[in-house]
Amino acid sequence: MKFLIMIHTDDTLVDALEEGEYDAMMRGCLHKADALRAEGVLLDSQQLEPAATARHLRQREGRLSVTDGPFAETREVFAGFNLVEAADMDEALRIAGQFPWSRTGRIEVRPVRDMDRERERVGAQPA
Repeated sequence: MKFLIMIHTDDTLVDALEEGEYDAMMRGCLHKADALRAEGVLLDSQQLEPAATARHLRQREGRLSVTDGPFAETREVFAGFNLVEAADMDEALRIAGQFPWSRTGRIEVRPVRDMDRERERVGAQPA
């Protein structure tokens, strides 16, 4: 089963780290990600650019509007993700706990819906 591990960071906590600590955390994170990828557990991972670089699309009453970011009502912003294969939520949480980013924000773990099953459910033809 696939799980998305979403990393949310608080820039004030990241900025408060001792000099070099962020780089050390990132090196450890990349080392762990490489090991998980070699095991076939980590399927994909990406770090996002700052929220200020994002755009927000919304359609209402037939009109599409585009707004510049950031959009978070909180200090924590979505900063990156890891897509993993795990037996269940407990295993996905154990994997997520190996990354250091809960110190500077939070880590959200969410099951990924099987899109082939959803495609079948709504009667959409396979791609």
